[in-house]
Amino acid sequence: MRNLSEVALKNKTLVWYFIIVVAIAGIFSYIKLGRMEDPAFTVRQMVVTVAWPGASAQQMDEQINDKIEKKLQDTPHLDYIKSYARPGQSVIYVTLNDEVDSSKIRDTWKEVRNLTEDMKQDLPQGVYGPYFNDRFDDVYGSIYAVTGDGYSYEQLRVKAEKIRRMMLDVKNVSKAEILGEQSEKVYIEVENSKLAELGISPTAIANAVKGQNEMTPAGMVDTKSDNVYLRVTGTFKNIDAIKALPINANGRIFRLGDIAKVERKYTEPSDPKMFYNGKPAVGIAVSMTPGGNILTLGDQLHGLVHSVNANDLPAGMEIHQVSDQPQVVKDSISDFVNTLREAIIIVMIVSFLSLGFRTGLVVAGCIPLVLAGVFCVMGIAGIDLHKVSLGSLIIALGLMVDDAIIAVEMMSVQLEKGKNRLDAACYAFNATAKPMLTGTLVTCAGFIPVAFAQGAASEFCKALFPVISSSLLISWIVSVMVAPLFGYYLIKVKPEGMEKPLYQNKFYHYFRGVLCWCLTHKLPVLAGTGIIFVVSLFVLKLVPQEFFPPSLRPEIIVGMTLPEGSSMKATQQESDTLSKYLSSHMDEIDNYSYYVGEGAPRFVLTTDPVLPADNYAQFVVVAKDVKSREDLTEGIRKEIAEKQPNVRSNIQYIQTGPPSDYPMMLRVSGYDTAKVKEYAQQILNRLSKDPNLESLHLNWNQKNKVMHLELDQDKLRAMGLAGQDVAQTLYTELSGATVAEYYAADKTIDIQVRLKDSDRDDLARIKNIPIYLGSAGYVPLEQVAKISYAAEDGLIWRRNLKPTITVQGNIKSGTSNDATQKAYDSIKDIRDSLPFGYSVAVDGTLENSEKSLNYLLVPVPIMILIIMTLLMLQLRRPSLMFLTLITAPMGIIGVAFGMLIFGKPLGFVADLGILALSGMIIRNSVILIDQIDKHMKEGESPWNAIIDSAVMRFRPIMLTAAAAILGMVPLMRSIFWGPMAVAIASGLFIATVLTLLVLPTLYAAWFKVKKDS
Repeated sequence: MRNLSEVALKNKTLVWYFIIVVAIAGIFSYIKLGRMEDPAFTVRQMVVTVAWPGASAQQMDEQINDKIEKKLQDTPHLDYIKSYARPGQSVIYVTLNDEVDSSKIRDTWKEVRNLTEDMKQDLPQGVYGPYFNDRFDDVYGSIYAVTGDGYSYEQLRVKAEKIRRMMLDVKNVSKAEILGEQSEKVYIEVENSKLAELGISPTAIANAVKGQNEMTPAGMVDTKSDNVYLRVTGTFKNIDAIKALPINANGRIFRLGDIAKVERKYTEPSDPKMFYNGKPAVGIAVSMTPGGNILTLGDQLHGLVHSVNANDLPAGMEIHQVSDQPQVVKDSISDFVNTLREAIIIVMIVSFLSLGFRTGLVVAGCIPLVLAGVFCVMGIAGIDLHKVSLGSLIIALGLMVDDAIIAVEMMSVQLEKGKNRLDAACYAFNATAKPMLTGTLVTCAGFIPVAFAQGAASEFCKALFPVISSSLLISWIVSVMVAPLFGYYLIKVKPEGMEKPLYQNKFYHYFRGVLCWCLTHKLPVLAGTGIIFVVSLFVLKLVPQEFFPPSLRPEIIVGMTLPEGSSMKATQQESDTLSKYLSSHMDEIDNYSYYVGEGAPRFVLTTDPVLPADNYAQFVVVAKDVKSREDLTEGIRKEIAEKQPNVRSNIQYIQTGPPSDYPMMLRVSGYDTAKVKEYAQQILNRLSKDPNLESLHLNWNQKNKVMHLELDQDKLRAMGLAGQDVAQTLYTELSGATVAEYYAADKTIDIQVRLKDSDRDDLARIKNIPIYLGSAGYVPLEQVAKISYAAEDGLIWRRNLKPTITVQGNIKSGTSNDATQKAYDSIKDIRDSLPFGYSVAVDGTLENSEKSLNYLLVPVPIMILIIMTLLMLQLRRPSLMFLTLITAPMGIIGVAFGMLIFGKPLGFVADLGILALSGMIIRNSVILIDQIDKHMKEGESPWNAIIDSAVMRFRPIMLTAAAAILGMVPLMRSIFWGPMAVAIASGLFIATVLTLLVLPTLYAAWFKVKKDS
């Protein structure tokens, strides 16, 4: 290899030119880099929905879900299908496995559409859909709420729609959706008694309305010069026109308004609603185009909203920011930049204290240049500034100065020996460049698993590899070309005759003594190390397991679920109760919003939106700080438990990785629904004894109340009616049948006919509902049907065609992985007793964690092969290669005790740190073994070569380790990076000590080196 240090020193002007170019390019790249809180990862899920009015949950399950799911089993790259059925509604989630490339997902969703369309004719008549949502992963980072005392929902909607259209004109806005919009209907409500008195049917009213208002073309006259269209009057211009519609009742003409109440009002039951700080609101959710700068978008949206508030809103109407992701990103990046600054200061202090001011200044000068180069690489590779990329920079910081420290330290030693600057720099390159490059490549190889592993977790952390690898490779180039140039000017040359004896002070004498003792007591040293290593493996099992920790964002997400079959009114009432509690604690709350009948939109990628359900509401409470968040969480939990016994709450924080519904989840599946329920109940009863689990429940096992009508078919036939006629009459009179449409500005409003509310809201009066018999008039429902009450499943979940019940709940302490594993182990006897075809599997975070770890381990053999190849190229002897590889697991000793002492959980990010740690340890081992080999080639005896190499490499190895370890200290405070930082710092600390003492001992034992006589 050509001596690059010599090239640099002989072409100083050219090197300075490139230093300036890289520095300027790095500054501009940093400014232009995109900003995000979290890196994007692909949500490989599509939602298919189907409606079939009048069907029970069981009918939806058997006639809809079963048929569609069987067809969708042919979906390419399918991982699993899960679905739920409710009365009249089915929702099917199609989830692809993590092996499918992100670029192929959209094509796969087209295949899902095609497969479903192919079997559409097999679905029953009266089915609406299927409808597809293949944008389930859209993130609406900026959410606004339009409120106003005294304003109707329609007035709020009109203003929100205007603002939405303005926002769509803002650069980088991809979508803007309206939330909480309340649709309207025109209701024609007739009294029971009035129908019977007049002897007209609801159908007659419906036909009259439909015939009057139906949009029918009247033709066009094609003249010589113009096309003249004919417009027929009669369509309803306003509600009074509907009231004035003439109705023929057995030869008598009445105005519709005389026999029925005609009213335009909001749909009943209502559509999902949104509230802001307890006030009714209409929301606007904004998503950003991929690759946009969210900070720039935030500034533009803030400017627009400020202008709207100042100039376009009527008195009393306001627009509020509900979710401000740009500000969150700004704060997050600011925190990480501060952490990076602290790490830089720490590394510089280590350099100054250990190398002296001038030599330390050389190392310190290399840091900004390497960072500038990395920013250029990030800009070219399209890597944004976010939690993972900034964390990667901090991790790399302690490593990127290693090569510079080693090169500058060697240069300083040669200068102390009397060499001139050029010769000292050239010697440093010849002595250290190749082993440093090998060590750098080995360290990069330690991050290969996360770069090439599949799965959402690996995709989330994928920026680690390119950022750290580019940092280390650029740092090597800087250390062999730029550091010697800086050293040429900064390192002071000692005058001749002032050379001091190297490695002869008291400390080095002591180190030599300890090393000699280890070399003469090989068996106890190696055996003791082996025993400690085995003990550390057992200690590692005591470390808590956690997939990803919850974030420190201030949001509290409160899910409220009422018993299955509960009405929207009941959900609204319970939501208002909690809202009053929150309103009394506004001193701890920045703002809160809640959604009745559905969940909040996906405002962060690591949350899952909840689809519409009448018995569900979700609060998003933004606390003022983390302490307030903790206090509020406890208060909300206590408030719901004491004052809202019908509500099952699920209180969560935003996750830092892929989300799960509950901390503890076990999935029970089988072929027979009754048996699945029985086994799930057994498991629930067993887990209820665990004092650490709370709010345990089954995700479906409740019944809906049903009024059962047993029709007298003989009577109906005698009256000339069929069961369908009765059902249609009941549907029209109770729920309301759409008979026509009313056109008002930009809205199309359904016109529905139904009974007056007092006749349809009371179960006791259902028996008196009139059934129309034509010329014979009306008879009460109870004369043609036997009325009884029953119960049926209101919700049915399936997974991969099998009925599946999830046993789920919260935990009081510890981590979700540990709690789920403990629960799974505690039901071993139940699992073993299950018949063929029935199973219990872990779900949620533990399942995701196991899948992600398995994916992470797949590239490990490739990583090991690459490391072995690099070691062979450097060391050229298999024995030395295997000797170096043996040192890699030494870090486990420090990791196990460090994680336990600092109380950090072992999760996906920590696992990445352990894999990367092995590369760092091998790097130091390579440099030491290479030095031993050099000493032996210079004629030293193996014994002296081992000792002199360890002494000579002590300072650079310790300095690089100290820089890496202390550089991790600022990251230890991070909830996301803390476990990895502790794992690397503690593992590297112990491994460095073992490298300097145990590796020489192992080398001596391996090659049977004896002490010189």
